[in-house]
Amino acid sequence: MVEQVALLLIGFSICAAAIILAGSLSIYANSAGGRISRASGRLLIAGLAVLQWMHWDALAGGVDRVGSPVYIILLFVVAPAFYLFFRGALQLEAAERPWHLVFYAPLLVAGWLQPAIAIPLSFLCGAAYAIHLGVLVFRLREQRKRFQIEMFALGVFAGIAVAVLALGLALPFLGLRAFVLAYSSMIGIASMLAIHVLLHFPDIATKAEEAVNTTYAVSTLDRVDREAAASRLHALMDDQVFADETLKLSGLATMMDLTPHQLSELINTRFGVGYSRYIREHRIAAAQRMLLAEPEASVLSIGLAVGFTSQSNFYAAFREITGEVPGRYRTRQASGG
Repeated sequence: MVEQVALLLIGFSICAAAIILAGSLSIYANSAGGRISRASGRLLIAGLAVLQWMHWDALAGGVDRVGSPVYIILLFVVAPAFYLFFRGALQLEAAERPWHLVFYAPLLVAGWLQPAIAIPLSFLCGAAYAIHLGVLVFRLREQRKRFQIEMFALGVFAGIAVAVLALGLALPFLGLRAFVLAYSSMIGIASMLAIHVLLHFPDIATKAEEAVNTTYAVSTLDRVDREAAASRLHALMDDQVFADETLKLSGLATMMDLTPHQLSELINTRFGVGYSRYIREHRIAAAQRMLLAEPEASVLSIGLAVGFTSQSNFYAAFREITGEVPGRYRTRQASGG
């Protein structure tokens, strides 16, 4: 039974990797990181998919490649790839420095080590990377109230990473087969969580960028007429620029002759919310008006008209801001409630 569950999770994670790498669910479009970070993200997903294929072979009675030089090299690839991808999202000013490739240096000796040494060592390297990522996430603690869901998701991923690290270090006491069962299952669970987050919070990368900007950035508005900028922002919202589903922080900043950091700081300091929340609030306010003014229009058509890309995103944002779903809001308002 345990092996069957592990095989199901392996199959799911391989399919999820294919979907993400094909771009159907992109985690790169709004990623704060640069080329190294994005390339590491793709390498991470591809490396985990190949590891899962090897786990499948080992559990299903095929060729057991666990502990082979290729397997060990992949273990030494996914740890720094995980680190560099998430570092790019959590520390903008250092996201693209070429010297960060030094984190892949353990690969130079990975293929020469015995599995009993190499596998725990790869997880020890991962532990060092995870500790540093934990420090970066801890620095974002002041943003918990603005980014509760996103910070919770990051915390869950961090918890899975810690469990995986503990598993690797416990290998000498578990044996290879138990290790494969547990490790492949954890990768599968992490894949399920990643798909869930990408489906329900497609702008999580943008929100993470806002949290980082708010935490690390020095004020960029010293030479900006804040009142004039706020008035210009109000005018753009009155023109319903938020209805453009492709609108991003950088695009809106260009309309206002500001940098993305300046606009992000303006919205944070003036309205006490991040850019994504600010845009969602305007979209939902417009949707509320349309729900009452156009009773024959479908809920989906209204959601798309105000800038949401899917019904699920519209429903999630509407519930987040109003506490109820669009249909219930329309019915209650129409009945005088």
